[in-house]
Amino acid sequence: MTRLFNDPTAFADEFAEGFVAANRRTVRAVSGGVVRATAVPPGQVAVIIGGGSGHYPAFGGLVGQGLAHGAALGNIFASPSAGQVYSVAKAAETGGGVLLTYGNYAGDVLNFDAAQDRLRAEGIACETVTTTDDISSAGPAERDRRRGVAGNLCVFKIAAAAAEEGRELAEVVRLARLANDRTRSMGVAFGGCTLPGAGAPLFEVPAGKMAVGLGIHGEPGLSETDVPTADELAELLVGNLLRELPDGVPTPAGARVVPILNGLGSVKYEELYVVYRRVAQLLEDAGAVIVEPEVGEFCTSLDMAGASLTLFWLDDELEALWLAPADTPAYRKGSVTAAAAVDQATLDAAADADVPPASDESRAAAVIIDAALAAIQDTLDRSVDELGRLDAIAGDGDHGIGMQRGARAGRAAAAEALAAGAGAGTLLIKAADAWADRAGGTSGALWGVALRALGERLGDADPAFSAAVVEGVAAARDGVINYGKAEVGDKTMVDALVPFADTLAAALGEGADLVEAWRRAADSATKAAAATSDLLPRKGRARPHAEKSLGTPDPGAHSFALIVVAVGDVLDGAVGG
Repeated sequence: MTRLFNDPTAFADEFAEGFVAANRRTVRAVSGGVVRATAVPPGQVAVIIGGGSGHYPAFGGLVGQGLAHGAALGNIFASPSAGQVYSVAKAAETGGGVLLTYGNYAGDVLNFDAAQDRLRAEGIACETVTTTDDISSAGPAERDRRRGVAGNLCVFKIAAAAAEEGRELAEVVRLARLANDRTRSMGVAFGGCTLPGAGAPLFEVPAGKMAVGLGIHGEPGLSETDVPTADELAELLVGNLLRELPDGVPTPAGARVVPILNGLGSVKYEELYVVYRRVAQLLEDAGAVIVEPEVGEFCTSLDMAGASLTLFWLDDELEALWLAPADTPAYRKGSVTAAAAVDQATLDAAADADVPPASDESRAAAVIIDAALAAIQDTLDRSVDELGRLDAIAGDGDHGIGMQRGARAGRAAAAEALAAGAGAGTLLIKAADAWADRAGGTSGALWGVALRALGERLGDADPAFSAAVVEGVAAARDGVINYGKAEVGDKTMVDALVPFADTLAAALGEGADLVEAWRRAADSATKAAAATSDLLPRKGRARPHAEKSLGTPDPGAHSFALIVVAVGDVLDGAVGG
């Protein structure tokens, strides 16, 4: 179990603080994560990685010369927000464009895609390569659905080495995709990991059994089997991986391969080397040529008892990049030519907290929005247990606490912006980023998207007229659907959001004022959220346990309805009939 912590909710932040304090030669802290502490040549492609905390040395430990330029660090096992990814990328890029590369998980895809859109909107060239090396998570015909595990390292290393050589963004992307195509991984676990402050592991494996094909968060694997000997484990992993060779490697005989034996947290180096002894024998017996193997911890899962094997099949181009030097807190290869440290005083000159000027009308609207966010916080504080109970029926039970964290952070950011004289648009955008940063997960990302879209439509120059609110709500709806990929009927927040947006627009079109239109829309959302009880989930973590949720409303739709009702009460008091 995870034994050493202070406030469990601050664990990821305190980890990051200590990590930077211990590695100031190679990394420095920025909003949302870490970037290199050494200067990067102008025009070099910035390789940005990231994901949830709890997987060290992924992801911050892989930032430094020859490897990543920056890493966005989410909460424990939670994707970094779009704002965090954007902030890290902005801090790291030097004019050559940005490559975002990370494991293929729904929350990460949503947030990194949103950050990519923001970067592109500012004229920064940005591309994405998701890692999909885990053969247990989908079949060969659905490789794009596979999750990324310890094979992340191969893609990160190749992309970064190519960037270090001065290659352009398109070439860095090509090589990262090639590395991903030639990487295969498989993992096993003997026991689950325990989140800081939790009373029990995230999952359990029966005594004397081993889960085969488990993911790095405990996602279901292929099967359970008796705990093998070290040699038997090597034979299981190598045998399965050799049955799926990548295109361009017709046979292992004569092929060059990098084996990476990865400990997931509690399986220690001595055990790994016993296993690797047999891994090497098996690969050599198959005729493969082993090139600079790695044994250790490269993508962990807190204290999970388990291990994974990655096989990275090289060609001439990939081999040269794999052998290139790197110097990071957790991964070193060869000898780099040390770069100069960045000038921190110059970096600190940018005033992130400044707010743009706003009209008197927009600042007056910001007061109402701040009050609405306060009401949302109060509502979610009262509903946190109920939302967690609803989510636990078919999900992981964290919706209530996630929404509570997001609302509190959003309100705090809004209050700070209001005190600085922010208009309605800036206040909502700052609240959106703070909400997404603290809430984590898919719901946090979607609320960040929604509030940002509303803020962008309201702006700071014009009064918050009813038409701007309707446009903003419509943009929020479109953004949530675009990034979340859910439709009405999938049993998600979208089932309440779409009727809310449609009813709001229709009521205003019929001549109702904003307060009355909002009331009608909130009533529509409440009824739609209740109706999700009759649906089976087709998206998100509840989908694998769909039948369990029948008869229970979707927690995301339910929390959305609670929020818009609370906002309606504030509008009624502030604007009147």
